Order: sequence, then structure tokens, then C-alpha cells
Amino acid sequence: MKISFSPSAVEELRDAVNFYDYQSPGLGLAFKKEFYEVMDFIQLFPNGWQKVGPNTRKCILKKFPYLILYIVNGEELFITAIAHQHRHPESYLR
Repeated sequence: MKISFSPSAVEELRDAVNFYDYQSPGLGLAFKKEFYEVMDFIQLFPNGWQKVGPNTRKCILKKFPYLILYIVNGEELFITAIAHQHRHPESYLR
């Protein structure tokens, strides 16, 4: 399954990694590792997570207060946002 990211999702991922690295060296790497582990599960079961909009699904990270919002379009997985759960993620929905 092909994965693509919106420009804002790329920026959100980078910002989260930088934020956690600033808090504690190596924590950003832990965030990134969990993010990509979750992405592996999403690829295996793209329709396995809660639908939160007409085309959008969400998957919540376990160790960090972030969720991944994505759209499945055939064999493409489009990541629309990597949203902090306490920063109004509903504004990301499409």
C-alpha cells in the first residue's frame, strides 16, 4: 500500500519529534519509532480504525497523546494529520 503525507502532516511529525527531543534527548526518536510502528499496523489493517469523518479514520498512539488521521483511497493511504489530542483534532477532519 502506498503511503503519502499532506505537507502539514510532515510538518506536524517533524514538530512533534523536535518538541520531544527538546524535552528529553532521545524522546523524539521514541515518538518517531512508535509513529512508524503504528503506521505498519494501519497499512496491514487500513479499515480497522474508527471512522471519524466521511473519508477520514483515526488511530491513536499508545504512549504519546497524538493521533494519526488518514484517508484510504484504494491502495493509497493518505496521512492528513498527526494531531495532538488536546489541540482540537476535530479541526483536521475532512
